[in-house]
Amino acid sequence: MIPLAKPFLDARESEAAGAVVLSGWLSQGPEVAAFETEFAQLVGAPHAVAVANCTVGLHLALLAVGVGPGDEVVTVSHSFLATANAIRYCRAVPVFVDVDPGTFNMDPNAVANAITPRTRAILCVHQIGMPCDLVRLKAIADAHGLALVEDAACAIGSEIRMEGQWQRIGRPVGDVAAFSFHPRKVITTGEGGMLTTRHAEMDAKFRLWRQHSMNVSDRVRHSAATVVFESYPELGYNYRMTDIQAAVGRQQIRRLPEIIEHRRALADAYRRKIAAVSPEVGLPVEPDWARSNWQSFCVRLPAGADQRAVMQRMLDGGVATRRGVMCAHREEACRDVHRRHPLVNSERAQEGCILLPLYTQMTEGEQDQVVEALRAALVKAPA
Repeated sequence: MIPLAKPFLDARESEAAGAVVLSGWLSQGPEVAAFETEFAQLVGAPHAVAVANCTVGLHLALLAVGVGPGDEVVTVSHSFLATANAIRYCRAVPVFVDVDPGTFNMDPNAVANAITPRTRAILCVHQIGMPCDLVRLKAIADAHGLALVEDAACAIGSEIRMEGQWQRIGRPVGDVAAFSFHPRKVITTGEGGMLTTRHAEMDAKFRLWRQHSMNVSDRVRHSAATVVFESYPELGYNYRMTDIQAAVGRQQIRRLPEIIEHRRALADAYRRKIAAVSPEVGLPVEPDWARSNWQSFCVRLPAGADQRAVMQRMLDGGVATRRGVMCAHREEACRDVHRRHPLVNSERAQEGCILLPLYTQMTEGEQDQVVEALRAALVKAPA
């Protein structure tokens, strides 16, 4: 069975985690601090703060930019449910807008039309690793005095061209970017997340909030030569990353250039191979100002093809797939979120697209098997 995704790990990560176990300091500590420093350097961000996962990172990011009860946040329904959930954790209202049918990313024109006097922020999603049009989104945010938060869960290693220069996602164009290290992502710590920001005051808030708002960190308290009594000046959360996870993450970011190189080569090969055998399949669009990390490779099935039947035939042929990215507004959990704007492209992408297997260790033979399984499934599933 060819899986949809597979983490890229070996003895280096195992040894790094083992060293932390033997050290006796397992929770947030020196490895987390080192991981934060190295991640900030990697993406070119002034500040990076490790957290338990990307969802809690988005929650803190929205709190930091001032989102509160009754505020509106313009975002996409075409994303994992966590994007909408993070807004609702703040007791704010998600305002869903449609996506571009080629990139599956937020349509800036739809964003501009969705802004009201209650709008507090724009939450964009770099969907499956493809960068959003940050230039246009930042201009819209600035014109309306809004915060811009980047859901970069899938986008570690992706790049965007800004003012003629390539820069990695995570050197925030907006106020905060939030990353995920779930095993389906390009690099992993099992679970875990990272926030990057250019604002020193937000960095300080994230560090306070993630640890119950304790005013003295564990590292300071444990190294103090005198007795220290901590205090808790405001509501906080238990959103910490462990040193075991951070040790794995430090090894993973050292591999990132190799990982991205392999994934981009695999994406190029998919384009050639699929176009040769199934020319009616729609291929993903990468704008000339964006470089995806190809966290996932999403294709659009020919018009009229039965998505479930195609996926089942591929599964029967030994190839795992996943349907197009979910739409949060269609889930029971979001039944009380009023839909104000048409989401035609979002719904069509969910219903008519599938994600194909893509992982760093994928061989040419495995990729050929995927392409053949797709071709055969389409032949057997006429419109």
